[in-house]
Amino acid sequence: MNNILIGGAWPYANGSLHIGHIAALLPGDILARYYRAKGARVFYVSGSDCHGTPITIRARQENVTPEAISERYHREFCEVFEKLGFSYDLYTKTSDPRHKVFVTEFHKQLYQSAYIAERTVQQAYCPSCRKVLTDRLVVGTCPVCGAATRGDQCDACGEVLDADTVVNAKCAECGTGLTFGETTQLFLQISKLKKKLEDFLHVHPYWRKNAIAFTKRYIDEGLRDRAITRDLDWGIEVPKKGYEDKRIYIWAENVLGYLSATATLCEEKGIAFAEVFGSDARHYYVHGKDNIPFHTIILPALLLAHSKGLRLPDDIISSEHVTLDGRKISTSQNWAVWAKDLTENYHPDAIRYFFVANGPEKRDTDFSWREFKERNNSELVGAWGNFVNRTLAFVVKYLDNAIPIGAVDDAIAEKVKAAYISVGGKIEKGCFKDALEEIFELVRFGNKYYDFNQPWKTRTEDPPKCRETLFNCTYLIANLAVLLHPFLPFSSKKIICWLGLTTEWTVQDIVCRNIPMDYSVLFSRIE
Repeated sequence: MNNILIGGAWPYANGSLHIGHIAALLPGDILARYYRAKGARVFYVSGSDCHGTPITIRARQENVTPEAISERYHREFCEVFEKLGFSYDLYTKTSDPRHKVFVTEFHKQLYQSAYIAERTVQQAYCPSCRKVLTDRLVVGTCPVCGAATRGDQCDACGEVLDADTVVNAKCAECGTGLTFGETTQLFLQISKLKKKLEDFLHVHPYWRKNAIAFTKRYIDEGLRDRAITRDLDWGIEVPKKGYEDKRIYIWAENVLGYLSATATLCEEKGIAFAEVFGSDARHYYVHGKDNIPFHTIILPALLLAHSKGLRLPDDIISSEHVTLDGRKISTSQNWAVWAKDLTENYHPDAIRYFFVANGPEKRDTDFSWREFKERNNSELVGAWGNFVNRTLAFVVKYLDNAIPIGAVDDAIAEKVKAAYISVGGKIEKGCFKDALEEIFELVRFGNKYYDFNQPWKTRTEDPPKCRETLFNCTYLIANLAVLLHPFLPFSSKKIICWLGLTTEWTVQDIVCRNIPMDYSVLFSRIE
């Protein structure tokens, strides 16, 4: 599969990113770096979601325009992702003219299908505020699980809702009970696609378990048709006569950002879009579990209804939640660790390491400063950093900073060769925690090998043995740096430069060369 599309979820540009966002999105960068090292043609795309009610609410609160809010946070997102080493091929935004043009043309084609219907529906109205309310401005009780919810989606059970189904619906701004009038909208008839969506679910063995369970539940409970237009003034205009005062509903345009961003890259590179969304491709979608239905039901439904044979998602990399000191992260209560603060104060690889090694891959995980410190100090500094430093420091001090000539120990060569195959397979299946743990098993082996062979003693007692030990340790470090590059790109790049390596996902040979006299310690302890 020569074409690898990796779509990272598009964060709402109405507030800062927190650690939950980073934990959910980081797997996308690991995949992109790995597949590039394998020689694949990678399209790693994402962007800021600049439309929708949350942004207009924030704009009203601050008495500025929605454009000003979305641009402010879009710039902040770009800075955070750059500091963390996210290697997007294109990070864009839904307010980009190229996205708007693509979505407009997609919807024109969509409206010609048998899966679009015009319907008169209930529309929430607040008599106190004297205005029509979007779903997100409706609050009440979830009709499925009974938890407090907004009118668009229940955070407790993940159910995607319509405002008129919310029990005891009230205005989110003033708390007044709502009345409902009528309006006409375009609907995507997802219910007609049930068989196709069931078949789609059954042929994807590498979806995360939560994605399979959530999607099966949605299908079993009965798929509901969804409005794809809304009475809004902030968003992409509906390309249909009679809908001039409406906008495309955000869920029916933001997931198309994966396609619009890919189309932009294809145009820039002179590649046919059909190649990337055709048979010779593999598509990964990376997000938190709240976004599962948008990637396993809604995006496939839009692609199927579009009826142009566009490739459906292959791999769903859907993370669980990150809690903070045992409590659910809440931006409204300011109970969060903000990504921009974390990146300003800590090594990016320390952050990346923690959110893979302690990431919410299969279950909710907790962030605590104590655990963050201990992971850094014991594993990055104490194991990996120590192995690199003790080896290179010895070469510089006792071997005239020249890597000695030697032969690779057969057992070590076999371990390294096996690691590339095994770790690569785990990355491709979305098992990042297991992949990283396997690499660190090799790190621990390297430290044991160094200790067992005692180069500080053989330096005078058996110089050839000393040189052989240091050669094999350097060989291990070289290959560990390449294996770790998708996970820890900043520190790995230093070693790759020091040892004259490539990032290619293959066994690296050691070239006898001098270690730079000014090489630095990779990681610092967190006190």
